Amino acid sequence: MSEIIIGAGRLSFDDVAVVAREYAPVRIDEAARRAMAASRAVVESLAGDPVPHYGVSTGFGALATRHIPADRRVQLQRSLIRSHAAGSGPEVETEVVRALMLLRLRTLCTGRTGVRPLIADRYADLLNAGLTPLVHEYGSLGCSGDLAPLAHCALAITGDGALRNTDGELLDARTALELYDIEPVQLAEKEGLALINGTDGMLGMLILAVADLRRLLITADVAAAMSVEGLLGTDDVFADDLQRLRPHPGQAASAGNLRRMLADSPIRDSHRDPGACTRVQDAYSLRCAPQVHGAARDTLDHSAAVASRELEAAIDNPVITVDGRVESNGNFHGAPLGYVLDFLAIAAADVAGMSERRTDRFLDVARNNGLPAFLADDPGVDSGHMIAQYTQAAVVAELKRLAVPASVDSIPSSAMQEDHVSMGWSAARKLRRSIDGLTRVLAIELLTAARGIELRAPLRSAPATGAVIAALRERVGGPGPDRFLAPEIERAREFVRSGGPVRAAEIVIGELN
Repeated sequence: MSEIIIGAGRLSFDDVAVVAREYAPVRIDEAARRAMAASRAVVESLAGDPVPHYGVSTGFGALATRHIPADRRVQLQRSLIRSHAAGSGPEVETEVVRALMLLRLRTLCTGRTGVRPLIADRYADLLNAGLTPLVHEYGSLGCSGDLAPLAHCALAITGDGALRNTDGELLDARTALELYDIEPVQLAEKEGLALINGTDGMLGMLILAVADLRRLLITADVAAAMSVEGLLGTDDVFADDLQRLRPHPGQAASAGNLRRMLADSPIRDSHRDPGACTRVQDAYSLRCAPQVHGAARDTLDHSAAVASRELEAAIDNPVITVDGRVESNGNFHGAPLGYVLDFLAIAAADVAGMSERRTDRFLDVARNNGLPAFLADDPGVDSGHMIAQYTQAAVVAELKRLAVPASVDSIPSSAMQEDHVSMGWSAARKLRRSIDGLTRVLAIELLTAARGIELRAPLRSAPATGAVIAALRERVGGPGPDRFLAPEIERAREFVRSGGPVRAAEIVIGELN
């Protein structure tokens, strides 16, 4: 696997994902080392200055008014990290912690934080060894950085705290560092603060969410096309000239996917004659899929733009400017990230809600155009997908709760010094649950739509939808008497999570948008 070079150049979304999820190795370039050394010289020049400098010779937060003598500053940094490593609750996922560490390393390598290159090396060492600090769910308010999560990572390179290795084994940090021949560090002036004053956790989760949602929104188009086909809906409403009357780019892309998925469908052709079809319009969950999926896509594009700008940022407080000044600032505030993280949870909930409505139409004999009740083999004896829709509905209800914005909340902290916080970390945590829920909802729609299409036999599906059904059938069985449904839902969920429906369709019709 190729190394990811950390330096002055901006990391890509793919770089973050491959380090976080696939354990790609990292290497710090020489220009970054020179930049770090130059800014470190500025910090060291201030160490003996009788004038207090925040983070170098003062306390922190509301305690910034105390001047700390030189012989107490190593303890100052050690105490900062130990006291701020105050997380609680469940463990945060390994991929999130790795993304957080990588993004903090990237900021250190900008040369704007004043740390020694040695500190950056230790973060690279942990990433390359596959050692992941134990970070907890609760502890960040998304302002003054993701303080507690980042502090747990900083604690690890000093030999305190706990780490997991690639086998998932939990080790105390000093033991783990010894096993992997990594020397613990003693933090000097400014370094503890530089390791915790960033939005790296929020940003890491946003970047991973962007990758996941790009795949899921294409999957939503695939599932919607299958539902339109199986419910004897029309693809006429997805025509390009109709979509261009409302020129949102996401809508155009979604409608294009639907047209291509439904091309050459014998099921669709079977009711194309106006004399044989009495319906004037399909229900909104079918007809308006490009409008809803497209709005979610446009929201995702805006969120990705915010993440891209953050990847160009050097977030710390105080920061070492290009001309050598040490300046306090408010760039650690997580509002830009919190807003879009919340916005994406809203979009995920709405896409899932529309998916559930399409699923429900398949199960109701009054609306499914001739299919058996609940798609059951022998309705009454069999219940078919009746309770699968209950599961969908339960997940959608949860997604609606998760769509309530976190970023509108603020609880003042640090004796009112930090009197407005972003709650961006909380927004990111709930978005991860939203993405998992959307994955499950789309998996159930795919299961249901595939069964509905197959029950239209001897009519055949479109080539693209047929390819998706064939790939799904490698994992779960087709129509028939009731089976234990939970394992099939889980296998369908993994099919969706891994991008299986999109890959299957693209083999037939090329890349989807």
